[in-house]
Amino acid sequence: MQYTDALINRLKRVEGQIRGVQSMMTDEKDCKDVVTQLSAIRSAVDKAIAAIVVENLEDCIRKEVAGEGRSHDVVEQAMELLLKSR
Repeated sequence: MQYTDALINRLKRVEGQIRGVQSMMTDEKDCKDVVTQLSAIRSAVDKAIAAIVVENLEDCIRKEVAGEGRSHDVVEQAMELLLKSR
C-alpha cells in the first residue's frame, strides 16, 4: 500500500499535538485541558486508522475481484482491523 502525503501530514499534526500536550503538562496546565487535547489526539489517530483501512480495503477488493476472489473475506478482515484498533 502506498501512503499519501495527506496521511503522512495528518500524522505529523498528531505528532505536533503530542508535543503540545507534553508542554502543557510541563507547564502544569489544568488537567481538563490536557485530557481535552488527548481526546483530540485519539480522535485524529482513529481517523488515520480508518483512512488506512479504507484505502487498503479498496485496493484489496479490486485485486480480489480481478482475481475472482471473495471480496467478503477482505471486508471481514478490514472490519477486524478496525475493531482491533479500538
